[in-house]
Amino acid sequence: MSLAGVATVWMGFVALFARAAPLGKVREAAVAGLFYPAEREALTGEVRRLLAAAPALPLPPIRALVVPHAGYVFSGPTAAFAYRQLVGRDYRRVILLACSHYAIFEGAMIPAVDAFTTPLGPVRLASQAAELAKRPPFSANPPARVQRPAWSWQSPLKVPPGEDDPHTWDHTIEVQLPFLQTVLPRVQIVPVMYGQIDPAAAAREIIRILDDATLIVASSDLSHYHPYAAARALDQRCVQAMLGLDPSAMSTQEACGQLAIMTLLEIARQRGWRGHLLDYRNSGDTAGDKNRVVGYASVAFADAKGRPTLPGPFPPTGERAPAYAPEARRQLLALARATIASVAAGKPTPARREEEFLPSLRAKKGCFVTLTRKGDLRGCIGHLVPQEALWKAVMDNAQSAAFRDSRFSPVTKDELKDLTIEISVLSEPQALAFASPDALMEKLRPGVDGVILRIGDRMATYLPQVWEHFSTADAFLSSLAQKSGCAGDAWRGAGVEAQIYQVESFHE
Repeated sequence: MSLAGVATVWMGFVALFARAAPLGKVREAAVAGLFYPAEREALTGEVRRLLAAAPALPLPPIRALVVPHAGYVFSGPTAAFAYRQLVGRDYRRVILLACSHYAIFEGAMIPAVDAFTTPLGPVRLASQAAELAKRPPFSANPPARVQRPAWSWQSPLKVPPGEDDPHTWDHTIEVQLPFLQTVLPRVQIVPVMYGQIDPAAAAREIIRILDDATLIVASSDLSHYHPYAAARALDQRCVQAMLGLDPSAMSTQEACGQLAIMTLLEIARQRGWRGHLLDYRNSGDTAGDKNRVVGYASVAFADAKGRPTLPGPFPPTGERAPAYAPEARRQLLALARATIASVAAGKPTPARREEEFLPSLRAKKGCFVTLTRKGDLRGCIGHLVPQEALWKAVMDNAQSAAFRDSRFSPVTKDELKDLTIEISVLSEPQALAFASPDALMEKLRPGVDGVILRIGDRMATYLPQVWEHFSTADAFLSSLAQKSGCAGDAWRGAGVEAQIYQVESFHE
C-alpha cells in the first residue's frame, strides 16, 4: 500500500473509531509543539514527508524495532527508516518499551488509561496492557518521585502538582505514536515506562503475550553530547551490541533506553531473531552542532530467514552505506537508461549539469550498474571505491555495462525494451581480519556483505545480491576465487585478503 493510501485509511478509521468507542481516561500529549508539530495538518504532513524520504527494504517478518525519540527535526529521518518498513504489514498491537527521563521508581509502569492522545487522535491501549500490569515487575501505579522537566511550562499539558506520574511528561513513547498512527492506523498499544528493572525478568513476562500480530518497539537514543567523531565510535559499539544480540555488552553502552533495548535483546535471543541496522546518524548530521551531538539508530529485528539486501551494519570507519530517497533513485535510474539509449542510437551521452541533481547524488560514491534481460545477466560494471560524483559514476558505469563488458556483445536498440537496470551504491570497503578460512566464512553475512577477494595479484568481487545463488559461504568464496582467475580452493591458501562492503541497491 502506498503512503497516500495509508493516510486515507487512517483518516477514515479515526473518524469511525471516534464515533464508535467513546474514551474514558486518557494520557494527554505533553510534547506537541515541542518535539513535533502541534497542529494536526502540519503533523500529518511532516510524518508523511519523513516516511516518503525513507526507502522500503526487503526484510523478512519484522518482530521488533529500536527507534530514536528526539525531536523530529533531529531524529525524525532515522525514526522514519524504521516505520517505513511497517507499511503494508499487519500488526494488531505494539509493545512500546521506554526508560523514564523524569521519574525514579522500581519496576515498570503501564498506566491504567484507555488511550494516549496526539494531535492525530487517540491510540487505544490493548487488552494485554492491563494483563501485563498485573505481573511483576510491571504495575499500573508504582510509587515514584517525578521531577518535572524544565520545559514543562511550555507544554500544552497542565497537571496539578503531585498528580504527575512516570508517563506524564516523558516524550519517549509519545513521539513514536504519530508514526504508528500513520503506518498502522488500527494498532493498539501496550505503553511500558521503565524505572529500575531487571531486563531478563521483564522479557520473561513480555514473551507470554507475544504473538505474530505483536510488534515490540524499544525507544532510545544513543550517546549523548560528545563531539561528532567520539560519538560515532561510541555508537558503533552500541549498534554492534544490538546486532550481536548481546544484553551484557549493551549494559555498558551509553543509550538512554538501555534497559528497554536489553529486554528486547533477551527476547530476540530466545526467539532467534536477527538484527538489521536500517539507519544511523547523529544530530550533527541533521540539525545540530557537531561539537556536541546525540546519536540515533533505527534497528529492525526480524525472523532469521532469507537474505535481505540492506544498508548494512555500522562500518568500523567512514560513512555508512547511503540511503537514497525515492526521487533520488528515480533520477539515477532514468539517467542510466537515457545514457544507454543514447549510445545505442549512435548519439553522444546526454549532456547533464551537476545542479540538475539532488545534493545526495553529487557526492563521490562507488557504484555498480547491473543489466539483466528477461532475467539473465546482460552486463555489470562498476567502481569499488569512490572516483567521481555518483551521478557521473552511474552514467559511466551504465555505458560500460551496456557496451564494454567483455563477457557480452554490446547492447542493441532492439534490446532496450527488455532491459532491467539495477544500481548498487557502495559503502567504503573495509578490511576483514581473519585467522583461518573457517574464520573468514564465519565473519561473512550472506545477503548483507559484498566481498572483495584478493589472492596474490588477482582480485574479484561479488555484490551482496550474488549470495542468493549460493547455499554456503564456502561455495560463494570458491566461485569468487574462480572469478579472479584462481583455483576454486585458492581462497583457503596463503596470501589471501578480504574486504567487505554493503550496498543500497534499487532497480526499475
